Amino acid sequence: MDTIKILRAMGDEMRFEILTLLLKHNYCVRALSKKLGISESATSQHIKVLKKAGLLTGVKKGYFMHYDVNRDTLHELSAEIKELSSVMKGE
Repeated sequence: MDTIKILRAMGDEMRFEILTLLLKHNYCVRALSKKLGISESATSQHIKVLKKAGLLTGVKKGYFMHYDVNRDTLHELSAEIKELSSVMKGE
């Protein structure tokens, strides 16, 4: 897991909003772009970054790819942050 890549992907406000939406429901690019009020091409670019970071998976349904959050990646990230918070000064 590339923690920095994941944090950078999540650090963008629009990508964070995409993750939040996808945690609640699976969407295709068209539906996401309508919910977000941005173009389909912009949505696709954000999806690409999130997929490269390992945060999203896709399932083809008919002509459309529906995306879901890879919760395992979020759990791993959470564990790393928790471990980081337990580091004591002087160690």
